[in-house]
Amino acid sequence: MQQNKQMVEAVRNQFKTKFGDVEGNVYAAPGRINLIGEHTDYNGGYVFPGAVDKGMVAEVKPNGTNKVRAFAIDLYEDAEFDLNDQEGPKASWARYIYGVCREMQERGVDVKGFDTAFSGDVPLGSGMSSSAALESCYAFAINDLFGDNKVEKVELAKAGQATEHKYIGVNCGIMDQFASVFGRKGYLIRLNCHTMEYDYFPFDPQGYRLVLLNSCVKHELASSAYNDRRRSCETVFELIKKNHSEVEALSYATLDMLEEVRNQVSDEDYHCAKYVIEERERVLAVSEALTKGDYAVVGEKMYQTHVGLSQDYKVSCPELDYLNEIARECGVTGSRMMGGGFGGCTINLVKDNLYDAFIATAKEKYQEAYGKEPLVYDVVIGDGARKLL
Repeated sequence: MQQNKQMVEAVRNQFKTKFGDVEGNVYAAPGRINLIGEHTDYNGGYVFPGAVDKGMVAEVKPNGTNKVRAFAIDLYEDAEFDLNDQEGPKASWARYIYGVCREMQERGVDVKGFDTAFSGDVPLGSGMSSSAALESCYAFAINDLFGDNKVEKVELAKAGQATEHKYIGVNCGIMDQFASVFGRKGYLIRLNCHTMEYDYFPFDPQGYRLVLLNSCVKHELASSAYNDRRRSCETVFELIKKNHSEVEALSYATLDMLEEVRNQVSDEDYHCAKYVIEERERVLAVSEALTKGDYAVVGEKMYQTHVGLSQDYKVSCPELDYLNEIARECGVTGSRMMGGGFGGCTINLVKDNLYDAFIATAKEKYQEAYGKEPLVYDVVIGDGARKLL
């Protein structure tokens, strides 16, 4: 994180004010972007995330009790809970820390009480997953302080995911936490969400910049539509599996298999499955292109993914489609909506010499159309969860 020095200093100052002069250890974990492979994690498919240079920084010091005393610097809120408390704190931010403590206990770590203060610089509403950064930061810290680093990194990611499921009520996939734990500067991660196999791919686009444009909207359809799409995919998968028992997840099916059951499913279900199957091929094409340094192909597949998300999966919205259209008109190499949909950001791969004109045009045209400018977040691929001090 570029802001590490300033954030570390701010966190240490606040920790000292709250808990006294004795210093603790300082840990960091990043948010993430996803280049391609959207709505594929729960279909056993590939995702292609990378850690970013923004995230969470926390100072943590064992306090010799069974209580956790936490201070959220950005919210200026305190919380305290006993590690044996079955209910946990009510504040949502504190429940992330509580959940991680419980999940690390489940993994055999003898978690003791600690004092902690934390701060983050992931822009709210950016879709870069500040919650996963928070979970990964504390999972890493607890493993370091109380577990002698015996818990494997994949279990740290799973502890974060389980925290979302059990203590927050969000039935998320593993991608966000995995990227936050396993991130590596200069590399993206191709993760198979069915097998948990992963590979690093170099991402050093000389002459290009990666930038998010935040539409600054979030439509209410998101949660119900997510469940609808998930049901559609499960319906089609079960039918395909009757004919092809070897298919372990929808992402492993082929378009020919899908055509065999087309008359048995709704048009909506068919198009959802079509998108998922085609997205697997796009991710594999991007894998090969990154190996060759062919960013033109990467960009082409990003545009294709946006079309699929908008027209087949139907999780885009007019604002995201408009930002994607502006990108194409400005000659941007690749652009697509990123995340769950119905608002949030587009992710854009832009040549250096087009960057300024693209940003200026996007701001002007979006302002004219929707009465607000999109927020701009430049993306730098950084390292995963780690101990700083």
